[in-house]
Amino acid sequence: MEPSITHPPEPANRIGLRFVLLGMLALAVSMMFGALAAFKFLYPELLQMLPFHKIRPIHVSLAVAWIFLAAVGGIYYYLPNAARLPLHSTRAAAVHFWLFLVTGLVILAAYALGQFGGREYFQFPAILALPIFASWILFGVNYFRTVTRDRRPWPVYYWMWGTGIVFFFVTFTEAYLWLIPFFRENMVREVTVQWKAYGALVGSWNMMVYGTAIFVMCRIGGDDQMARSKLVFALFFLGLFNLMFGWAHHAYPIPTVPWIRHFAYFVSMTELLILGKIIWDWRGSLATYRRHHHRQAFRFMIAADFWVFVNLILALIISVPAANLFTHGTHVTVAHAMGTTIGINTMILLASVFFILEEAYGRRFSPAHVAVTRSGFWIANSCLLVVFVSLLGAGLGRGTYIEGTFQEMMALIEPYLIVFAGAGVGLAIGLWMVLACAIQLMTGLVFTSATTEARGLARGEKPAG
Repeated sequence: MEPSITHPPEPANRIGLRFVLLGMLALAVSMMFGALAAFKFLYPELLQMLPFHKIRPIHVSLAVAWIFLAAVGGIYYYLPNAARLPLHSTRAAAVHFWLFLVTGLVILAAYALGQFGGREYFQFPAILALPIFASWILFGVNYFRTVTRDRRPWPVYYWMWGTGIVFFFVTFTEAYLWLIPFFRENMVREVTVQWKAYGALVGSWNMMVYGTAIFVMCRIGGDDQMARSKLVFALFFLGLFNLMFGWAHHAYPIPTVPWIRHFAYFVSMTELLILGKIIWDWRGSLATYRRHHHRQAFRFMIAADFWVFVNLILALIISVPAANLFTHGTHVTVAHAMGTTIGINTMILLASVFFILEEAYGRRFSPAHVAVTRSGFWIANSCLLVVFVSLLGAGLGRGTYIEGTFQEMMALIEPYLIVFAGAGVGLAIGLWMVLACAIQLMTGLVFTSATTEARGLARGEKPAG
């Protein structure tokens, strides 16, 4: 029996649900290309029509799209539904959605046709950055004109969301400075700016994701005071410093001022430590009754807590210059990226997804949904742990291999990569199980809201915004 919607969202607010739904679809496809890329790296002759240089950017772009779509969708949804602040313009939010969707499809088509022209995360032709700029301006204006109507002292998640929005625009702009000859014609200058831009870009989406984590924790706990405490504002300021300086420990091979590296090391580590403490303290303060009634969202948030500490340990190690000499550019970096992207960000965003669903469905899921989601959760996290460890093994093997040929080195780490590829398939299966339930339930919400609004229009009611 399918669960019924007991608390449907306002029809005008379904735009946030559309973002979240599209994000989950992007994650599902990204996992498919990620698993395929792992085997393609091992066996280049596999599926000749899909070369690795096409698979990898599709996988990365969809993973980044998932993070932004789920975070942005949550903000669009939470402001009018939970914070009781109607969006300044639902029409602008709708334009943002369609700009993102159409541009994303064009980018995927460009990758499939072998049309490249960018750098790192944004390997698509640079001209396609223009609609992304435009959509982000719409989002920023809409956000700030919405939250500035709240005359009370802002909770920390307002500040974190706003900072993430502003700094994405700044770092996205920096990522395209290579178009200017002054940067492009000097390799050291271009690489420095690129690594700085992409390091800070990660900080910008972390701001939005961590802000979402704090918002969801406050709502589950039924107390918004945590979002106004000195501890979370300390996290906010440390995150802000991380945006400005935390990128530097990824750029040890590039000539930079030493004190910036040391400061970045301290800031980034402390930020993760405080976030982990907040989540841990929050978990310990919840009553058993509330834990039971928010078991899905709660479970994903606790998983994020675990991965915060795992990545904290690894980040501490690779930020030490002597260790970074052996790990930089190896599979250790990939392990850190996957632990952060999937273990922390994805678990937080899935907690946000299930919080929305729990609120809408009154926490009444069918036994089948509960069983599949729980199984998928454990499969995904267990396989992610195997992926993480195997990548560490491959990275250390590559980083410490100083004699022999490249082929001999690859033969040495091949067992680790085989385990990584197999566990990657298991990770994809686990996340697909979770996403299958979430997408089905979210689709019901989106279409219910759309039907309700259509009925309102038929009665002559004006749409909001």
